[in-house]
Amino acid sequence: MFDIVARWFPHVVEYRGEFISSIWETAVMVGVSGAISLVSSLILGVLLVTTPKGGLLAAPLCNRVLSYAINVLRSVPFIILAAALVPLTRALTGAALGLRGAIFPLVVGITPFFARQVEAALMTIPSNLIETAYSMGFTPWKIIRRVYLREGIPALAKGTTITMVSLIGLSAISGSLGSGGLGDFAIRYGYQRFMFDATLASVIVLLCMVGFVEFVGKIVVDATTRQ
Repeated sequence: MFDIVARWFPHVVEYRGEFISSIWETAVMVGVSGAISLVSSLILGVLLVTTPKGGLLAAPLCNRVLSYAINVLRSVPFIILAAALVPLTRALTGAALGLRGAIFPLVVGITPFFARQVEAALMTIPSNLIETAYSMGFTPWKIIRRVYLREGIPALAKGTTITMVSLIGLSAISGSLGSGGLGDFAIRYGYQRFMFDATLASVIVLLCMVGFVEFVGKIVVDATTRQ
């Protein structure tokens, strides 16, 4: 088995220590930034759904400002956004490169997209459920927690799966900017040194990560969808 791998991926075997470290760095980038973005996006998504005119927490001006800010951030290509955030990233984390400097740009880059996914998921909740909960004397916080978030779990799981797949792609782009991970490994060895097997191995691992995320997402959706 090792002979086959060495024949097809000679440079990956040669630099296997760095390759394994790159896989770990990508996993950390995706895991940490995904967790932070999940919390932030749930808050933003709830606000987007509940603050329009006539909403549960009606605040139309706040809703318009928030929606506009999210649209602006979503319209900026990630590679440009990450470069523009370098001074702020350095001020917050003490580093603009490496794993420590990758988390903040990834969170800023993926959260607007994730927030829209959360908004779309919560919009699928039937209005009659909200009205029933309100007539029963539920407080706005209880309606958000027990109706929006609980009933929206299947749709939220789908949105989270889509977001995590996008985040894996952004982590590769972040790596190409010097943040480490598989993107950095593919650029340094596969592109700059013309080691095609390094690029191929990076792509295979990224595809495996995407497949794992989609597999877990499907399990959660199937387990929480009412028959």
